Amino acid sequence: MPQGTSVKRTIGLGLGLGLIPLIAVLGCSGGASETTADGATTGGSDGSSSSGLSASSTSVGHSSTSAASSTGTGTSTSTTGGGETSTTEGCSFLACEDQPPSPIACSTWEQDCPPGQKCAPYANDGGSSWNATKCVPVVPNADGLGEPCTVEGSGVSGIDSCEAAAMCWDVDPRTNEGHCVSLCTGMREEPECPLASSCAITADGILNLCLPWCDPLAQDCYGEDLCLPYNGAFVCVLDASGDMGVYGDPCEYANTCDPGLYCADAGYVPGCDGPGCCTPFCDTSMANTCPGDGQECLPWFGVLEEGEAPPGFENVGACGIPG
Repeated sequence: MPQGTSVKRTIGLGLGLGLIPLIAVLGCSGGASETTADGATTGGSDGSSSSGLSASSTSVGHSSTSAASSTGTGTSTSTTGGGETSTTEGCSFLACEDQPPSPIACSTWEQDCPPGQKCAPYANDGGSSWNATKCVPVVPNADGLGEPCTVEGSGVSGIDSCEAAAMCWDVDPRTNEGHCVSLCTGMREEPECPLASSCAITADGILNLCLPWCDPLAQDCYGEDLCLPYNGAFVCVLDASGDMGVYGDPCEYANTCDPGLYCADAGYVPGCDGPGCCTPFCDTSMANTCPGDGQECLPWFGVLEEGEAPPGFENVGACGIPG
């Protein structure tokens, strides 16, 4: 896996020039929902590989449904016929006792739970998207980063066997097993992650994960995950391609192509009949093996995406018709 030098790298919106800036998000029971470019998740239930990125901002990235809360409390001001003004403190719209509890019971950034517990994102509505946080016990002999782990109930229950400030990710709903990944540390404005990983922030900051970098040419992700671009690097996200995803197949979301391919803008793929089509990554140091007429192995960094390649990513390219 290519190694990086910066511990501060946030997954941003957009997958790079020519990429479809959305991902399909799978969860814990079955369908696909979509993450829009503003990070909101719509539609679907959740299935196969429980955690999705759920990831992307997308760009691959954002997952889960954004949680909204209303305060209901406030200050009201009234003016009497005589011109006198009175101010009262209290609840507006809802009676104080009728207000729903806040879904944010703790901070995944600050890890402000009592000793022996950790702050974990979870789904508080029985759904398949992370939309709240709660304090949960850290189990004895907890699993460490990168180690196999298990969850209780489902991948969005918030209860798992990982150590503090980590969660069980990429959970297989058939076995409730996944692997431990770190939660981002620091602040949302300046998140920090271990070397060679990127912070993916989604669901209004409820879910913030350090996703390890991967090699798109080797597709060396855990299990059946895909290695796709995220804001100046490549990280692992779930495969939502299903029966589709071979070269030339139309695609709408970044992670709906088979491993080794990505969803490129239609102009890069000859004969593409859709908003985008699947086309392979390629090695710019090797002979051109791109499958489409007129396609060349275009350097990812400096051509398809602005900026210099991080160490280890210098030869990463993608098949496309030069613009």
